[in-house]
Amino acid sequence: MRSSRLLSILLRLQLRGRVPAAELAREFECSVRTVYRDLDALSAAGVPVHAERGRGGGIVLAPGWRTQLTGLTGAEARSLPLAGLSGAARDLGLAGETADVQLKLLASLPPDAAADAGRIAERFHVDPLPWYHRPEALPLLPVLAAAVWQGQRVRIAYDSWQGHAERTLSPLGLVLKGGLWYLVARAAGRGAKAAPRTYRASGIRSLRVLNQPAQRPAGFVLAAHWPQAVAEFEARLMAGRAQVRLSPEGLRILRAVQPAAAEWAERTQRPARGAAGRAGWIEAELPTEPDAYAARQLLRLGTEVEVLSPAALRAAVAQEAAAVARRHGRRRPPD
Repeated sequence: MRSSRLLSILLRLQLRGRVPAAELAREFECSVRTVYRDLDALSAAGVPVHAERGRGGGIVLAPGWRTQLTGLTGAEARSLPLAGLSGAARDLGLAGETADVQLKLLASLPPDAAADAGRIAERFHVDPLPWYHRPEALPLLPVLAAAVWQGQRVRIAYDSWQGHAERTLSPLGLVLKGGLWYLVARAAGRGAKAAPRTYRASGIRSLRVLNQPAQRPAGFVLAAHWPQAVAEFEARLMAGRAQVRLSPEGLRILRAVQPAAAEWAERTQRPARGAAGRAGWIEAELPTEPDAYAARQLLRLGTEVEVLSPAALRAAVAQEAAAVARRHGRRRPPD
């Protein structure tokens, strides 16, 4: 543990030249006295490092001195694809390894390149979560990630919109999409030609790693499978079609809340006929879910949309809107 801290201190000094002892103490969750003891150990090992007291002081490494101890451990190498994605690394239980990878990569660069990389890190940040969303609590994700990496089957209890189920799965990969983690896996007993399925990680209520090897389809590549799986899911979910009238404001709201549907509307738009065509209203086709869900989604556009067909969806929108009006038309009950 101490040797790892000494190397991390050395790499930080190599990158920055001078670092306050208190800052190092905060980073490594130790005392300032411990930092100075580490400084003595580095100096005894022949590293040209010393402390400067007073305002603007700190731990200082001699200019131009560089260490060659920047090789990656096995765990650090596995976390390399997550460098720069601190939230994803934390979810998978690899936060420490990923931070060390970033530090070693920076330390291995020429000084000018390392400075540029550090400047990018100071000025650009990746936040995969949409507005108003919060990270999910995923206590089982590190264990699941280990099973994926080691190629072991798992037994899960899973809750989805279809209900509760238990499955024995061969994990094939984990995907982070829109801030949410998904497991791609094949269910046991479905046959060798069964297509992989997708499970939301937050829906896994219990997990047991089995002492059985996962069955991985020959030639399976997660990065190639995922776009196709997303397209098939969206096509299956949004299988309905509705003809609607949209105002310019309705189209703007649709772009904000459901960009894929807005693109569809823009591809199929035509000017609205008659009096409805005033003020830039259009007629267009929208992909929709089943009527009950589609009605609530369309009501997000308020009075900026009118459903023309199918009749069942138009009736569902009217029924939902009437129910909202009745609820809000009643006098508020006393507290």
